[in-house]
Amino acid sequence: MIALKFNTRSKKPKIYNVAAATAAALLALLILRLRGGTVMVWDNFVLAVYFGVVVVCLADAFVKQLQYNPYSYNTILYPGFALFALSLFGTHVFAAVQAFRDPAGFRALQMLFTLLHSAKNYMLLTSPFLTLFAVALFVSNVALIRHEGRRFVNILAIILAFALVAGEALIGVLDYWSSITLRGALARNLIVNLLAAFYLYFECMIVGAIIADLIAARYVPEPDQDWLIVLGCGLKKDGKPTPLLRGRLDLALSFYRDQLEKTGKKARFVVSGGQGPDEVCSEAAAMRDYLLSQGVAEEDILVEDRSGDTAENMRFSKRLIGAEAPEAKVAFFTTNYHVFRAGLKARQAKLRAVGMGAPTRWYFWPNAAVREFVGLLTEHRGKQALVLITLALAYTVLTVLAYA
Repeated sequence: MIALKFNTRSKKPKIYNVAAATAAALLALLILRLRGGTVMVWDNFVLAVYFGVVVVCLADAFVKQLQYNPYSYNTILYPGFALFALSLFGTHVFAAVQAFRDPAGFRALQMLFTLLHSAKNYMLLTSPFLTLFAVALFVSNVALIRHEGRRFVNILAIILAFALVAGEALIGVLDYWSSITLRGALARNLIVNLLAAFYLYFECMIVGAIIADLIAARYVPEPDQDWLIVLGCGLKKDGKPTPLLRGRLDLALSFYRDQLEKTGKKARFVVSGGQGPDEVCSEAAAMRDYLLSQGVAEEDILVEDRSGDTAENMRFSKRLIGAEAPEAKVAFFTTNYHVFRAGLKARQAKLRAVGMGAPTRWYFWPNAAVREFVGLLTEHRGKQALVLITLALAYTVLTVLAYA
């Protein structure tokens, strides 16, 4: 259960303070360089303070983002890169201590190379986590295949596990490639650091996605909801809800009863899901029948039976709710791995709703979470391109400066 309340902040958090801190750090470094000399006594101290400030700014932005809109690309970005900034903070604290102990032995090039290899070093630092994570993905995916069969969507976690380990290995191999010429060394470091920057981005996103997914899946909405949306996810051949769908319905029913008992406020349901080509009826109709069998009054159930995906679930449900109560408080119910992305679709539909996740089998969540993660990445290509280009430019400039 998450104590932090969602949807309590009306203003979107900005990270202009990171830009201001960056400008201040660059100005301080410029002043130190204009004073002359190559000894880096204070430069690493400035960088340590700078990265410490960045960690605080990103952590603060993450908390405010949860309060404003927990289902956002920024909710993933902030914690992922805060951890990277934390590693840089520790690195430069250590370097600053070393520079103060031996001022004459710590030169400008050392600090430049520390920054240049930061992405690669972060991958090495986190390699135990990545290895364990890859093994866990592989094991869960093998169990999923044994239970659910060999379909492409059931091997996504194996593909990601292989990509993570292969990336670590490739960067390690390339890092040992040596050249007797300056141009060769420049080319090697440029390739290694650009590849490390690419992996750094996706590692930060994976870590951020894990954090965001866990928070979203464990969140419990306030017991003051007007509407409870239950998202469909397939039926049995006889038209009955599958165990996965029944888990969502039972979670919504449990919340409905708890709210009624605690506050006396009676929520209404929206069951959302169309009819698939291999289904005998719409998912919404099957869900309505299930709720009726559990004692819910028919007038307390609205049926949305036209949607074919999560985006349509949210958009069409919003129309039904808006027609009756446009300012209503809304909660949606889905499976734990799907809460974050479903919430994102709700926000895209201008529906300010909070989600709650029903548990699923241990081997199903990792692969499903990977599928949701891939879906998230494909929906934010513009922002990702901006971050990746910024990282690529930064490490290209550092490489050229180091070998100029």
